[in-house]
Amino acid sequence: MVSASEQRDASGGERAIGLDLGASLAKLAIRHDSGERELRLLASHDGKAVLEAVHEIAPARVGLTGAGAQNLAGRLPAKPLMVNEFAAWGRGASVLLDDHTAPKDERFLLVSLGTGTSVMLCDGMSVSRIGGTALGGGTVLGLGSLLVGEGSFERLTELAAKGDRRQVDLLVGDIYQPGQIALTGDTTAASFGKPRVRKETPGPEDLAQAIMGLVGENVAVLCSALAGTHQVERVVFGGATLRENPALRAILLGTTAAFGRQPVPLEDGEFTGALGALALVRETAA
Repeated sequence: MVSASEQRDASGGERAIGLDLGASLAKLAIRHDSGERELRLLASHDGKAVLEAVHEIAPARVGLTGAGAQNLAGRLPAKPLMVNEFAAWGRGASVLLDDHTAPKDERFLLVSLGTGTSVMLCDGMSVSRIGGTALGGGTVLGLGSLLVGEGSFERLTELAAKGDRRQVDLLVGDIYQPGQIALTGDTTAASFGKPRVRKETPGPEDLAQAIMGLVGENVAVLCSALAGTHQVERVVFGGATLRENPALRAILLGTTAAFGRQPVPLEDGEFTGALGALALVRETAA
């Protein structure tokens, strides 16, 4: 499984890699001698493919971060710089964020949607984890396998994009008359609550979208609450769980905005940690 996108880096110089090894995916941010930047995705369980990619690139410097970083460190051709995961994410977000989205000194929440979800507070050069949840991509895959019979993340995102979670989730409008309580009728009252009432088995598309809804709404509610506690407006989202996942993206961003926060999805956000590790290893060498 390989995905690549390329951009230009005008500075030129020696070849380097930022490698973020997560529970499911290995994210590589490669800076070639020409200054060209390349992004690749590989399966974390295929350690041989990851090592082959690094050997093929033959970098002068490697920045290494993520859950699997320690196990890989001794097998790399160059001695890596071990980068704290939260520091890597904070630095990577600064690389990906558009300079015009907000003042550089504005505090924001940075949300990593991977196998689980971590929430960080970015305040200038300071990055600290302030919360998180076990809901994430691992939840999508686990429930997708159990409820839909589908273990492919790509296939689950395709199904979810075609589904209607209102056939699965019990809504406020299913219980109360309009105006009876101070919630809109399309607010979720109980995730996966409708099959018990209807006595019907939803289709795979609807179930897949309901799984995205369960993850997206709860992550958004958590992040909005943390944003309120820490008095920040922007909530910046990245991580591989959002990759080519329009259903989750729409639910996550829409719910965050409904709570009065400013959601900002990172383009190429699955590479945030890898780009941060790349930037930090280059800065250390300078």
